[in-house]
Amino acid sequence: MSNTTAVTEQFADLSATTLLRFATAGSVDDGKSTLVGRLLHDSKSVLTDQLEAVARASAGRGADAPDLALLTDGLRAEREQGITIDVAYRYFATPRRRFILADTPGHVQYTRNMVTGASTADLAVVLVDARNGVIEQTRRHAAVAALLRVPHVVLAVNKMDLVAYDERVFARIAEEFTAYAAELGVPEITAIPISALAGDNVVEPSSNMDWYGGPTVLEHLETVPVSHDLATCHARFPVQYVIRPQTAEHPDYRGYAGQIAAGAFRVGESVTVLPSGRSSKIAGIDLLGEAVDVAWTPQSITLLLEDDIDIARGDLIVPSADVPPSTQDIQATVCHVADAPLSVGQRVLLKHTTRTVKAIVKEIPSRLTLDDLSQHPAPGRLVANDIGRVLVRTAEPLALDAYADSRRTGSFLLIDPADGTTLAAGMAGTAFAAPDSDEAAAAAPAPADDEGWDF
Repeated sequence: MSNTTAVTEQFADLSATTLLRFATAGSVDDGKSTLVGRLLHDSKSVLTDQLEAVARASAGRGADAPDLALLTDGLRAEREQGITIDVAYRYFATPRRRFILADTPGHVQYTRNMVTGASTADLAVVLVDARNGVIEQTRRHAAVAALLRVPHVVLAVNKMDLVAYDERVFARIAEEFTAYAAELGVPEITAIPISALAGDNVVEPSSNMDWYGGPTVLEHLETVPVSHDLATCHARFPVQYVIRPQTAEHPDYRGYAGQIAAGAFRVGESVTVLPSGRSSKIAGIDLLGEAVDVAWTPQSITLLLEDDIDIARGDLIVPSADVPPSTQDIQATVCHVADAPLSVGQRVLLKHTTRTVKAIVKEIPSRLTLDDLSQHPAPGRLVANDIGRVLVRTAEPLALDAYADSRRTGSFLLIDPADGTTLAAGMAGTAFAAPDSDEAAAAAPAPADDEGWDF
């Protein structure tokens, strides 16, 4: 790898001050929005006018006290139905860490929204109603978190006040969920008993559960390690824009601007440009108008190379010692997010980082049943909220990393070429289990050929 130990050591203390992205998930009425509201309220992250607006809205609904769930449930339809429909993003900070929180819907109808909210999360908080225990939707959310490779999962057993703060109830739920999540390959699970409504173990420790000696939800969020091991990253730089100012001061300036998707780059490093395969060395790095010797994800920079190479938006610059293979046949797991189905033979656009190419859905080998993780072979199509395996052939070779290695450069979007609608979110090489590929291929209808789309 091109990144050195010195880079890792230089930024080894980033976990104490870095940004933590996390998502909340759970079944309807498990208390996700109330938990988020309690976090914001008790961490002093709510402005006075926001709290006053919530108090007025709560009073209008006949509530005796402010309903903290309204801090996140902002859509009129959500407030009227008392459920979360869209992904609500909130930003807050404590002296120890900054946070971006995605409050995702709990209803099975909005599984696709949970995929959206958790796709970039470092941690997922899965809520369970202590009265109901682990249910079908709990398993579904655990499966999605595992599929998206979310590194940390918190099981928040909520409404402990409604079961008399019984330790045995918490222990039974924690054991069942941990066993199920472990089967899915979730790397780390932390169980915390809470009452979001009363504030027990959300920000402050609960005096009602002295049998629990672990962290509160906020304490865990502030201290959970966030990986910044730059030495093991596959360094990737998608070119977004080519800068040629043509000024008297810099008549020959040619810079390649974009955001580093993963890893780090340094001046003097040998790099290769994909898909052309041409190589050069980094002559300079501009960051916020200043020249630097090294830059790392997720900084937005401008790279200058020693050689004049034909580079355009959508090209990928990588270390010459770590060039990913390119392919036109992409096997992936996708979550279908559009109302219109995705079918075998359908012509789509595939967007990977800053590159968009034509593609055809060649096969849909299986659809995942999230309830028991079984595979339904050769479904022929995927509908909204379905998660399935696909084989997509692109018009041009693409360099994708495996999603398990890089969530940023191993992901892509399938787009409707007619109107630009996003059809599906894809994860290269990701699956729980694969069906018999020969059987699935035999059962799937052959894709139609069409001028300009027959690759």
